[in-house]
Amino acid sequence: MTSKGFFCFACIGQATVGVVEQWGRFQRIAGPGFHFLNPFAGECLAGVLSTRVFSLEVRIETKTKDNVFVQLLCSIQYRVIKENADDAFYELQNPQEQIRAYVFDVVRAHVPRMTLDDLFEQKGEVAKAVLDELEKVMGAYGYNIEQILMVDIIPDSFVRKAMNEINAAQRLQLASIYKGEAEKTLLVKKAEAEAEAKYLGGVGIAKQRQAITEGLRANILNISNSVSGTSAKEVMDLIMVTQYFDTIKELGNSSKNTTVFLPHGPGHVKDISDQIRNGTMEASCSNLGH
Repeated sequence: MTSKGFFCFACIGQATVGVVEQWGRFQRIAGPGFHFLNPFAGECLAGVLSTRVFSLEVRIETKTKDNVFVQLLCSIQYRVIKENADDAFYELQNPQEQIRAYVFDVVRAHVPRMTLDDLFEQKGEVAKAVLDELEKVMGAYGYNIEQILMVDIIPDSFVRKAMNEINAAQRLQLASIYKGEAEKTLLVKKAEAEAEAKYLGGVGIAKQRQAITEGLRANILNISNSVSGTSAKEVMDLIMVTQYFDTIKELGNSSKNTTVFLPHGPGHVKDISDQIRNGTMEASCSNLGH
């Protein structure tokens, strides 16, 4: 809002203060409202100042400790102190340029002592250093620094590209490690599963052979006890020949077109029965030995 003056009256707007002079000399600060000025006593409204918060953006280019050129974007919020409005009115002709100059000075004194990574991590400390310096200096001129924000830190484009490539490489390396660990785990689990399957298969085969042996032994004993005058060898031969013919029958009834050539005849049947009997006996002896 603007202030208006007509002859000996003045109206000061809200969030504004007026500077009243008498015979060219500062007399008082006039707050918002209607004011009477005595022109015959030399009073006049010299000017007005807004007490609202102003924002000033400052872009600084400087170099870090590791020789990287960066641009820093600072946002400074400041306002006129009502009680010291006369200092703000008379002391500084261009407060924005004054603030800008001090920001440049402080930032360029701090940033060259920090690496680029430290600058990103400690940008709040740089803003605090600027705030402390500006409060001390601008307070003497009637201005209060409300807040300073380090809005952005912009490295050189080549540096940004290199940083992105480093980050991408690190993430790819981490992904490769995770992928390798996953593949390793799969291989270990697969090997453990195969070993367990083979172990269980071996146990099953051993139990199957043991059951066959026990069954044959029981059959031989039953037949020997039921039919008088038969020996265990004769019973074993009979069982072997019976199993031989059962096997030939199963091969003939198979749904798959498979041709199996086996020597067939009385002499060959005897040879096969001898081989089966000898193998069974050896297995039985092996089991008894264990």
